[in-house]
Amino acid sequence: MSTDNPLEKYFRANDKRLIHKWMHFFEIYHRHFERFRGKPVTVLEFGVSHGGSLQMWRDYFGRKATIYGVDIDPRCAKLGGRRTKVFIGDQEDRDFLRSIADEIGPIDVLIEDGGHTMGQQIATFEELYQRMAPDGVFLIEDLHTSYWERYGGGYRLPGTFIEYAKGLTDQLNAWHSREEGFVVDEFTRTTKSMHWYDSIIVFERGPVSPPHAERTGRWSFGKNKGTVATYDEE
Repeated sequence: MSTDNPLEKYFRANDKRLIHKWMHFFEIYHRHFERFRGKPVTVLEFGVSHGGSLQMWRDYFGRKATIYGVDIDPRCAKLGGRRTKVFIGDQEDRDFLRSIADEIGPIDVLIEDGGHTMGQQIATFEELYQRMAPDGVFLIEDLHTSYWERYGGGYRLPGTFIEYAKGLTDQLNAWHSREEGFVVDEFTRTTKSMHWYDSIIVFERGPVSPPHAERTGRWSFGKNKGTVATYDEE
């Protein structure tokens, strides 16, 4: 199958270390990561496995990128290389996660493809999302495990990452809240968008100001032309 997607091209021609991916992921990766290519970015991937994806990210982001991996298997430590380092530890260990952030600084691209349990996914998001670059991208994949019992999942089960992220969708819209206790927070102020896909959610960061609406043109029924309406005017 011919493709213009450089990640899928790499994957289909791969004769290096093993890569295991759902095929629809490649379009999503490229859509959200393309703007970082060729730049001196920091990329952090959870779930090193055989190291093939680390090689793929190196090829995709280019020589200026610094690539980090995280895995619980100590054998993965030897899969590092030039401008590539692998941390060994449990991603549900919040002290371990904070130590990574302390060492590598702001993260431009985070790919969460680790152990896939609910505790691991939520801990990684809560500890590292606010440690990312202001315009960073946090992509969490294999979220079908939110429906699989052996990973702690279940349909609409409280505590899965899918249910957790539904709450974040509300928080994204907190500017418009009229409910006591439902207020704008750091996530609201630093998240431009959430993108939902089959088995993937992508969070795109960026400074967000209180939204406002504007009016132009003439009223049809005699009112004066408006100018600016703030987000709480309706």
